[in-house]
Amino acid sequence: MQPTDIRNPDYFHRVVDCQWACPAHTPVPEYIRLIAAGRYADAYLVNWKSNVFPGILGRTCDRPCEPACRRGRVEAQQLPRPEPVAICRLKRVAADFKGDVRSRLPKRARRSNGKRVACVGAGPASLTVARDLAPLGYQVTVFDQDARAGGMIRSQIPRFRLPEEVIDEEAGYILDLGVDFRGGVRVESMGRLLEENYDAVFVGSGAPRGRDLQIPGRREAAERIHIGIDWLASVSFGHTTRIGRRVIVLGGGNTAMDCCRTARRLGGEDVKVIVRSGFDEMKASPWEKEDAMHEGIPILDYRVPKAFLHEGGRLTGMRFERVRAVYDERGRRQLVPTGEADETYECDEVLVAIGQENAFPWIERSIGIDFGADGMPVLDPVTLQSTLPQVFFGGDAALGPKNIIWAVAQGHDAAISIDKFLHGEDIRARPAPGVSLLSQKMGIHEWSYDNEVATDARHKVPWRDVNQALRNIKVEVELGFDAATAWKEAQRCLNCDVQTVFTAHLCIECDACVDICPTDCINFTANGDESDVRPRLRAKATNLDQPLYVSTTLKTGRVMIKDEDVCLHCGLCAERCPTGAWDMQKFLLEMTHAGHGCRAPQRRAA
Repeated sequence: MQPTDIRNPDYFHRVVDCQWACPAHTPVPEYIRLIAAGRYADAYLVNWKSNVFPGILGRTCDRPCEPACRRGRVEAQQLPRPEPVAICRLKRVAADFKGDVRSRLPKRARRSNGKRVACVGAGPASLTVARDLAPLGYQVTVFDQDARAGGMIRSQIPRFRLPEEVIDEEAGYILDLGVDFRGGVRVESMGRLLEENYDAVFVGSGAPRGRDLQIPGRREAAERIHIGIDWLASVSFGHTTRIGRRVIVLGGGNTAMDCCRTARRLGGEDVKVIVRSGFDEMKASPWEKEDAMHEGIPILDYRVPKAFLHEGGRLTGMRFERVRAVYDERGRRQLVPTGEADETYECDEVLVAIGQENAFPWIERSIGIDFGADGMPVLDPVTLQSTLPQVFFGGDAALGPKNIIWAVAQGHDAAISIDKFLHGEDIRARPAPGVSLLSQKMGIHEWSYDNEVATDARHKVPWRDVNQALRNIKVEVELGFDAATAWKEAQRCLNCDVQTVFTAHLCIECDACVDICPTDCINFTANGDESDVRPRLRAKATNLDQPLYVSTTLKTGRVMIKDEDVCLHCGLCAERCPTGAWDMQKFLLEMTHAGHGCRAPQRRAA
């Protein structure tokens, strides 16, 4: 194996699993340490720079960082159900306790740079583009059919999960940068928008069309059958205030979970979710399913809808076929009937939440924007530029329905592209992130961070009493951590960004670090091919997604090989080393956004 090049920014970035997994690459351990120190405003601003909506995401994020958290892997050998650090809910702590941060946010540009950018839709992708471009002097206009900014954040996430004042606050931070928000304005034609001489257009209109279910009885019982995302929007804007007593929700995603929990609050006494796949295969996040069941909502799986039942135009129930999953030799799943009798469930209303689709009827197919067979725009996957060079896409409108944090990441990427495009630069030349490595040594056996590994299990976020929560759709269910519990949860973070950095020429091969390592992740051994090395380490390195840290050849001909997978970043190796060959150095990676070091220097005219 070749020696590891720790100058490559991706090496230690991959070791910080949570940051690597986050689409916006938020420096998670950095802000968790700030929370532990009570520096909530600082922690909020670290988040705000990368993920733009800390208060919103602290309540609603799909949390791709948490399954990647090293804590869960390290505890896997000791606990029956290892759990990651509550990264998402700690983000909310920073937002809840930050105080007034307006004086520390970017200010409006003092002068315009003469470039005009239109954003279609006021969801998270468009707002991120506006946040990145407005301080650079761009005149950004955001159009949305709704009167207030937020897009799907406002229309599709229920208030009991996300209070409206949080949306108003964080959308307001962006609009206050001088963004021209035109609410209540529906863009009906891309051609007419381009005629207004915008230098660039960003499409962040989301995936606004819910999929329907065309089975017998759909037309006859249409009055009591609703498309899930449309129904949630109607509830959000106060147009729908009640529902029938017996409700069936079709679908297994997060939208279905929001539908069923909302229905319980609007008068649904008998609410059930029915899904065609298995419970474990549902697309809904595990915690979303747990929340629904905590509120007394059963989830029935492996049932395929066959018909809506009705009498005299009135919906009376649904009929389902029982199925089971069968897998072929390639692991492909097929649902086959079990042969059992069909099941019938009575209901007064049905909410269909079986997926979302993009809809671009307002984009003329003759203006130069190509679309694929699936109806999606043809885009450069890196720059998000369409086949009409001045038009860019992002969020659900670009690559299909995902989640808020993906929309934010694509908003950052699109803003870089727009900024470079309007300066005549190669938009595929992406800016490198800012990277630093700084020793944390304060003394012989003292570090500038708390390296003690806490043994606590994951702390639970307190909930409002379920009976009280179900009586008011605007009452937030999760209460959030208090400061004391947040500190305890922050202690569970393993500081994965504080790296063990090895200097080979200082090593005397005493193996003291090997003896003291609590996870047996440090090895001094003969080199070889990776497939040969991994099985013969002291603790077999079986996680191929995590790198091996390999030194140059030492005096004895051996090499130091460290498995990054289960390292606790405790610093015991560096404390024990008599020569200082090991050091604990904080790795900080900051993504470069539009205008901040991402454009090539301009040559002055002679």
